[in-house]
Amino acid sequence: MPSLWKRITFSVASVLCVGSVALLVVALATEKWVTGRILCKTGAEIVNASHPEMDQFIGDIYYGLFQGGKTKKCGLGNRRSKIYIFPNLVKTLNGGLHMMVILFLLVAVAFALVSLSFCIYNARRVPYQSIKGHKGLYLWNFIAAFFGALAVLCFLAAVRHHSLTERVANYKENLFVLEVLDDSLDWSFWLGVGSVGTHFAVCGVVAMSRIKLPKPEMKKPEEPTVSSVDLLY
Repeated sequence: MPSLWKRITFSVASVLCVGSVALLVVALATEKWVTGRILCKTGAEIVNASHPEMDQFIGDIYYGLFQGGKTKKCGLGNRRSKIYIFPNLVKTLNGGLHMMVILFLLVAVAFALVSLSFCIYNARRVPYQSIKGHKGLYLWNFIAAFFGALAVLCFLAAVRHHSLTERVANYKENLFVLEVLDDSLDWSFWLGVGSVGTHFAVCGVVAMSRIKLPKPEMKKPEEPTVSSVDLLY
């Protein structure tokens, strides 16, 4: 059985691994990777809108890895529509890059689960192979953090260098041209970043488990001393 300190540290590492998996799953499932504002350029040009009137033609957009939504204002009131990335919209995007983001996140989830299983194993038993101990945990967490970071960077590249928001906003827009005024990374994206940081925290906790705490010394009961005077009696 491992010591109490090791059981505590590996239990904390297990909780962090569960947190990382939860962050990744929520990031995959939610729709707030990017939020932004869109201008109905065609509608504004038709009425020759001045600067104060531009607000009447500014809507909003949000989307994730699988779906999202947008509110379009083109002089006909608010028109809300749902955005579905699959199966058709992804063909107009950089589909390979988008699929890589999803694949890298799934790989990160898989290795986070592997790390979780090893943390539980180390909390209950003393491993006889180094790959099942600290070295293995460092390896699995590094791989999970690596693929999570790759997913985040690939998505960032798609947004900043491949005009992802503009392509999503103008999908199936035959009459109007929508211009992206601004877009920003939202909380779903930062959940993926947080997952990467969680794995580094796991490595730190695993390193702490190797600290050997001093064992409390048990004081031996003092033996009675016998003097020469006592022997006379």
